[in-house]
Amino acid sequence: MAKGKYAEWITEEGLIKIEGWARDGLTDEQIAHNIGIKRQTLYDWIKRFPDISDALKRGKEVIDRQVENALLKRALGYKYDEITYEFDEETKRVTKEVQPDTTAQIFWLKNRKPNEWRDKQDVEHSGNMNVNNAFSELTTEELRKLAAKDD
Repeated sequence: MAKGKYAEWITEEGLIKIEGWARDGLTDEQIAHNIGIKRQTLYDWIKRFPDISDALKRGKEVIDRQVENALLKRALGYKYDEITYEFDEETKRVTKEVQPDTTAQIFWLKNRKPNEWRDKQDVEHSGNMNVNNAFSELTTEELRKLAAKDD
């Protein structure tokens, strides 16, 4: 039988808790706090115990997909029905529209198509870069004299 604090967390019940916390959107630091350990200890456990690593990945994948879907929905815009009730009866149903969000679109594109949409572009240059410096042959003293003339 395994000894140490990790022993209770590599059980089926412990792994379900860890996966659930990750699915609920808790950070690694919050999960470590719930376990009663430091974040670095959790990272050490992730390296040592594949079951803990897998539980975290499974839990995070669910919430990550939900956020991705919500971001995409917001980027594209959507319609929804707003229903009002009075005395437990539906009184009015109105279809409303949420316009596409350009910030969500930009975020999506920068992350999904970085070669085309990121702010920083990588540019390759081949050939020579010639610099014509008329002062390159002058000494420091000669440069000082020229600078003094401009004052």
